[in-house]
Order: sequence, then structure tokens, then C-alpha cells
Amino acid sequence: MKKLILIAAVVLSACTPNAYLQLAENVAKSEMTHHRELWTCDGAQKPKWEYTPTLMARAFVELYTATGDTAYLGHAQRFADQFIGEDGTILTYKKSLYNMDRIQGGNFLILLQAVNPQPQYAVAIETLREQLREQPRTEEGGFWHKQVYEHQMWLDGLFTGTTFYARYAAWKPEREAWSDIAGQFLIVDKHTRKANGLNHHGWDESRQMAWADSLTGCSAETWGRAEGWYVMALCDVLELMPANQPERGELEGILSRVIEALMAVQDTETHLWYQVPDKGDLEGNYLESTCSAMYAYAMAKSANLGILPETYRREAIQVIEGLKANKLRTDDDGTLSLIDCCAVAGLGGNPFRDGTYDYYIHERICDNDPKGVAPLILACIELSKH
Repeated sequence: MKKLILIAAVVLSACTPNAYLQLAENVAKSEMTHHRELWTCDGAQKPKWEYTPTLMARAFVELYTATGDTAYLGHAQRFADQFIGEDGTILTYKKSLYNMDRIQGGNFLILLQAVNPQPQYAVAIETLREQLREQPRTEEGGFWHKQVYEHQMWLDGLFTGTTFYARYAAWKPEREAWSDIAGQFLIVDKHTRKANGLNHHGWDESRQMAWADSLTGCSAETWGRAEGWYVMALCDVLELMPANQPERGELEGILSRVIEALMAVQDTETHLWYQVPDKGDLEGNYLESTCSAMYAYAMAKSANLGILPETYRREAIQVIEGLKANKLRTDDDGTLSLIDCCAVAGLGGNPFRDGTYDYYIHERICDNDPKGVAPLILACIELSKH
């Protein structure tokens, strides 16, 4: 077991539902202090419609729903109004890129529309839905991750794109879409599933990318956050999917299998996970905060939905406690910072990312990455529901 340096923990009086909602609020208030404009939460120097701030906006809308505090709604509302024009156009968004990351914000807009409906939000939502109608696909019907990443499906895209597809299908409603939505998971899982129950980060149908195995088309490793996107996506889709949808049982089975496989590689001392989860004993690997927060969310939500046993809700509590003890720092100004976040990782591109173990462990590490802060808030909200 690797030795850990413990940092100042957040002290809560008791591990009650109210305590976790309070933790969510403390993290959110810290985030509002760190980034007074929500669009800057991922270090952006100028406004850009991207999946990271829109995920954070979703967390703030859900926190408003849980608490009734309009400060959280206002933070998200101000972000929406900076990006959505009166005619529904989305600042910096380009459909022609067919980038699955860019439509994640549709989730937040649908949630915002439920509490503060505006005609321009409805137009923007339809714009994002239109992208999916034209999104390039693999031969089996899986969405390409981006136009520039031809023939590729990444686990990340199941969260950024397919969860919006599901939320739209439930909102509209669009009953005929659910088989297509389920199919996205079945295609990805068919091609990326590993013998240990986890998944490879990405799959290239053409097997032409330098990072892709010449036989399987898969990237080399499981990446912690990609697996986190995957289980979060499964939870969010299953929450919205009709109970009688034929593929529902298969998706629940995938979620159960992946969570069980993650438990097999969890660090037993901290209840957290490594950047490359199934290689925790290798030099250079580290306990990574964003994936750990995502897994906590998936476990808590799965238990709340009745997909996994109640024991997984208790395990999610252990993960949050592990984050509090090891990864939440109290700064001099009294705000909280989530440390040891992988800033970004991907496959291909320029400079080229080869998807190897060495690549993942050497990507930049930062504090307060929204891809960890937002799932932490969402996980705490789930834990506050019982």
C-alpha cells in the first residue's frame, strides 16, 4: 500500500443526509468564490460553450432544487444568459464540428427550463438535438466522438452526448429514441469490455489510429475518469429510461458489472481509486479525485434507483469520507479545494496522446477541476436523499 500524506479534512458533525447536503453547499460556495463567472471554472480565458462549465451549471441547478437557495440558481442562470442569445443561438457553438462534448450542456438547459422556462432555452435545446440527428456513426450505429475523430467511440461521449439524448427523449417525449440510446452503450461495451470487467478508454472501428490495437481497435488502458463518465452516464440514462424498455436489463447489468469490477481495484485504505484504476501497484500511479467522485455518484445514485443494493450507498459514503480526509484542502480564505485532479486526458490529437499507462500518469494534475467538483456536489446531493 502506498503511503499517503493526509491533509486537513473537512469536519462535519455527523454522517447524516443533511451533513452531505451541507458539504455540497460548502463545495459549491467555494467554487463560486474561486470562479465568480461560471465559464471560467476550467481555466478558460474567454467564454466557450464546453462540457465542463455546463456540467458545473447542472450541479448548481440540482443544488438549487435540493436546497431552494436562489444563489445557486442565479449562478447557473447568469451563465446560461451569457451564452444563449434571445434568438436561441449558442455562443461559440458550431454544429459542423459534430463534437459530442458540445451537447452535454443540453442536460443543464433542460433542467433549467423546468425551473425557469425561457423560449430561447427551448430553441437552444432543439439546436443541440439536431446535431445528434446528423452525428456521424459507426457501421453499427454508434456516434463518433467528434467529426475529427473518425470511426471512434470513447467512453466519455456516452456521458457528454448520450445523456442529453436520453434527457431530451424523456422531456419531449421521444419514445422511439430509447432503443438507439441503449444501443450506444451496448456497442461501446461490446467493443471496449475487458476481462476484468472494466473498459478500455476508446475504440477505433477502423483500427487505423496509432493508439488502437490492430485486432480489437481498443486503446491500451482503462482510464479512471473515462470509466467514471461511463458509470455516471449509465445512472443518468437509467433514471430516465422507461421501466419497460427491452434493453434496460442489459444496461443495468453493465452498470452492476463495472461497479463490481471497480470495487475489486479500490484502494482499501482510502476508499479511492487510481488514475489508471487497475494498475494501482505500478510506479507513478496516484489516487485521483475526479474519478473517485464520479464513482461515489454512481454508487449512491444506483442505490437510490434500486439498481444496486443499499450497501453501495454506504460505500459511496466511504468514498466521500475518503475524499474529505485525503483530497479536500481547507485554504487560507476558508474555501475548500479538491486536489489531485487529472486536468485532461484523451486519445490522438496533436500533440499525439497514445493512451498508454505512461501517458495517463504524466498528464497535468490540478486543483478544483470541474470534472471532479461537479460530480462531488452531485454525489453529495444523492447521499442527502435518504
